[in-house]
Amino acid sequence: MHAATPAVGENLLKQPVDYEWTRTPRGAWRRFMYSDGSMFAEYTSTVCFGRLPLVHITWGKCPETGRRIHAVGILAIGRRATGVLAIGQMAVGLVAIGQLALGVGFGFGQAATGCLAVGQAAMAAAFGVGQFVYSGYAAVAQMGIGEYVVAQYGLGSHVIDMRGVDPVAKDFFLSWLSQ
Repeated sequence: MHAATPAVGENLLKQPVDYEWTRTPRGAWRRFMYSDGSMFAEYTSTVCFGRLPLVHITWGKCPETGRRIHAVGILAIGRRATGVLAIGQMAVGLVAIGQLALGVGFGFGQAATGCLAVGQAAMAAAFGVGQFVYSGYAAVAQMGIGEYVVAQYGLGSHVIDMRGVDPVAKDFFLSWLSQ
């Protein structure tokens, strides 16, 4: 089926690889199946904004280099992804979803950053939710730091935690419920 069937991680740089190509009007998939059953796949949409594809998806290790390809696009999905909407183990974008999510606007992940951030460890400019949260404005957390905080243990100007209820913090968070 394939001209070369390398072991996973073997570097085939400058050696021909017999990819299986699937081309559609919306984009193209290139795939390679290793002899051990693992697979490499990459999808790139035909629609681009400048040199940035609308959709870029990567999976597995490239048989030519033995490395993973970084997904870069408006919508980027891969182990490492960068885009307006980035989804991956390490995601960077306007909206980032991943184990490490570095979002400009919104980050969602185990470790997340953004204007709004949700994560086990979250660092937010405006509002953060998570187990350990540092926020410039409001935080809802087990352990939180911010101007307004609801937490098991909180640090900030106006805090609701096990030690007590700040009336300003109470009014602030209750105002969210009345809207």
